Amino acid sequence: MQNLFDQVIFGPIHSRRLGLSLGVNLLPVDAKICSFNCVYCECGFNTTMQAFNFPMRSEVKAILTRKLNQMVAAGEIPNTITFSGNGEPTLHPDFEGIIDDTIALRNELCPSAKVSVLSNSTRINKPHIFSALNKVDNNILKFDSAIDHTMKLMDQPVGKNINVAWLTNELQKFKGNLIIQTMFLRGEYQGEKIDNTTDIEIEAWLEALKKIRPKQVMIYSIDRDTPVQQLQKVAVSELNTIAERVKSAGFEVSVAG
Repeated sequence: MQNLFDQVIFGPIHSRRLGLSLGVNLLPVDAKICSFNCVYCECGFNTTMQAFNFPMRSEVKAILTRKLNQMVAAGEIPNTITFSGNGEPTLHPDFEGIIDDTIALRNELCPSAKVSVLSNSTRINKPHIFSALNKVDNNILKFDSAIDHTMKLMDQPVGKNINVAWLTNELQKFKGNLIIQTMFLRGEYQGEKIDNTTDIEIEAWLEALKKIRPKQVMIYSIDRDTPVQQLQKVAVSELNTIAERVKSAGFEVSVAG
C-alpha cells in the first residue's frame, strides 16, 4: 500500500491537529523516502533510500507563492503551512533555506498563518536542522515510545542506531520550543506484538516528557490505511484517558480522534 502526495504543494486539507493546512512536500512525488519506516505510515513503506531528486528551493518558493496568492485572493487563508509529505522533510539539503523563504512569504501574504513542520526527530542533532526548526511556529517532533523495543518496532529506524536515550537527549536541547507528537496503536508486526498504551509504556513516556518539557503534546491514533494490516486504532475515549494523565503531569495536550 502506498498513498503518495503527487505534488510539491498540496491541499489545503482540514487537519485533525492543525486546522486548514496547506501542505508542502519536499520529497519526490513518486517515491516514499524517510529515515524512519513506520509500520503505520499512510504513505506506505519506503520506496528507496538511494539517490533521488528533490524539488529545487526556487521551485518550492515559486509554487508556494502562486498558491498562497490564489488562496488570499479567494479569501481562503490557511491556519498553517505544513511541511510533511512523502517522508522526512528535513532530508531536503536546502531545508533551512526553504523554511526562511516560507516564513518570509507567510509574513508578506498571510501573516496570521503558522508555519509547521512534522518531523520524525532523527536529524535534530544537525545544527542547520536544529536552527530551522527553532524558527517555525509549530516544531512538531515524533516521540512514539520511551521504550526502545517498542519505538524500533513502530518506527523502524533506517541506517542509523536511533534509540530512546539519544532522542530524549536531543529533544531536551530545544528547551521547550517543541511539540511532541505520539501515535498510539496496538497490533502485531512480524510476529511481535505492539502496544504503546500499557501502563508501563505510558509511565515511561510521561517520565520522558518531564525531561523534554515540550510546550504541547499531540496524541492521536490511526486514521488511514497502513502498510501493516495487523494494526488497531485506539479509541478516542482511551486517548482522552491518556490525555488526562498528560494534563496531570503539567502539559498542554490535544487529542485527534
